[in-house]
Amino acid sequence: MMKWFKRVQTCSIVARVLRRWFIFNIFLMVNVSVLADDLFPAPAYVSLKLANQVQKMPSDVAWTGGPDMLFNAISPDGSVLLVTSPSTASVYAFDANKGKQRALIKVGQAPKGVKISPNGKEAYVSNEGSDSISVIALSSFKVVATIKTDDMPHNVRFNENGSLAYVTLQGGAGLGVIDTASRKVIRVIPIPGLEGPHNLDLSKDGETALVRDVANHVAVLDLASGKVKKIINVGMGHAGIDVLPNGRYAATGAIADEVVTIIDLNSLSIVKTIKVGNGPHGVRASKDGRWLYVAVTADDIVVVIDTRSWEIKKTYKVGSFPFWVAVIDNP
Repeated sequence: MMKWFKRVQTCSIVARVLRRWFIFNIFLMVNVSVLADDLFPAPAYVSLKLANQVQKMPSDVAWTGGPDMLFNAISPDGSVLLVTSPSTASVYAFDANKGKQRALIKVGQAPKGVKISPNGKEAYVSNEGSDSISVIALSSFKVVATIKTDDMPHNVRFNENGSLAYVTLQGGAGLGVIDTASRKVIRVIPIPGLEGPHNLDLSKDGETALVRDVANHVAVLDLASGKVKKIINVGMGHAGIDVLPNGRYAATGAIADEVVTIIDLNSLSIVKTIKVGNGPHGVRASKDGRWLYVAVTADDIVVVIDTRSWEIKKTYKVGSFPFWVAVIDNP
């Protein structure tokens, strides 16, 4: 009788342990899911250069594209994703909802940065190897115009209403200003103090450009006067740069370093240097500015930073050489 009682008691204990384990794991899975939703109020699209793919985060779904998937851009309505392939002089167009390739568009040589206009009708592609901008109509996925520029256009950024586009001229000329109606470069603003203007973003009011070079500098450029307000030393090597949606801060990576630098745009001073891993390049904030996504090229990870504390909240393992990040409502 005693043996039977002990056996029943043991089974009861095991049952309770298993029940608690089951409840704990269900709780954990639910909380991980909620956390992922919290970290990504809208999807983030990460180009994976050496994997020839694009990953839609926070899922682990990756879409196969072509060689050297490099810069990407998402349309304002979230329906179209464009990705440049420099080695094939092409842009890959995807249905961003289904992950299906819609078109392969031939552009100029060594296309790098790509941006979609605020009205979602056109995309500008910086052809670094042929000193030009290819204008793509998204209604047809065809090149409808080519704009000649100074040497080595690298990336482009539209102003809020799409009347102007600013292009970094990595060959050294500075920042080109394109009138989008006439499709002509109407001005080139020199940027003394930079070593090859590389990537850029605009302040919330559109009056200032933040220009990252290929060395370790960010220029704060007044667009009306063409004067450099300040040159800020940041991490080593080229990288992306992003002005957060609240307009208060800018973040830039450093592909030859391991840090992301946070700049206060009111004081034009560095408020935080965050170690994220080897070779951070693409940086982009969530549409609400709550989170900062960083593509860390050499470690094959995407790091999510809390913009309230400037601490790393989560790290995601992704495919080979994550390079650029695109987010809806944060061009």
